[in-house]
Amino acid sequence: MLTPVEARVLGTLMEKARTVPDSYPLSLNSLLLGCNQKTTRDPVMDLSEPEVASAIDSLQNLSLVRTNTSGRVARFEHNFQRGVGVPEQSAVLLGVLMLRGPQTSAELRLNTERWYKFADISSVEGFLEELQDRSETKGGALVVKLARAPGAREQRWAHLLCGPVDESQWASGAGGVSHRAADNSTLERIDRLEAEVASLRATVNQLCAELGVTAVATAE
Repeated sequence: MLTPVEARVLGTLMEKARTVPDSYPLSLNSLLLGCNQKTTRDPVMDLSEPEVASAIDSLQNLSLVRTNTSGRVARFEHNFQRGVGVPEQSAVLLGVLMLRGPQTSAELRLNTERWYKFADISSVEGFLEELQDRSETKGGALVVKLARAPGAREQRWAHLLCGPVDESQWASGAGGVSHRAADNSTLERIDRLEAEVASLRATVNQLCAELGVTAVATAE
């Protein structure tokens, strides 16, 4: 059983391994920034460096995180699939559930797109059902299908890595889940566009310096 902080640290490492492989494994500072992101996180957290470091120690004791000391700065990587004993697709679904909270199958297919491209919603549901029906000899269920909330069309799934889910805390917020998912998706696209613009601006400045010309200033 994980604490919410441990789940956030583990989920962040799983995310960055797939979305920014060139920057992975992560330093403690990079991991802290990832844990405290304002986008693609539900709930948003404001963790401190000691909290993240303590969570890393606990996850290492569970063989879910490893330390890479090949460079000057210690870096951290997850060992989730081997540690828990699940395939790639199941790990992806659990990682997104740890970072974004309960979601419907359709939301999970959308939110896992940068991690793994599921063929269709039925494929997502198939892996979720496997995780729900996981035998006790393998550690028991890792997800649960929540009761349909008032006004909701579809049932949502939640992970059980932090123990049983209190469905009452999610029932009142059911109507806002899809809106949060849409808002996060928009913010994520904005973040990517801003990163691309910054990269292009750096390239232009470098080319101008090599050519001996002055770059034209652009409005921020």
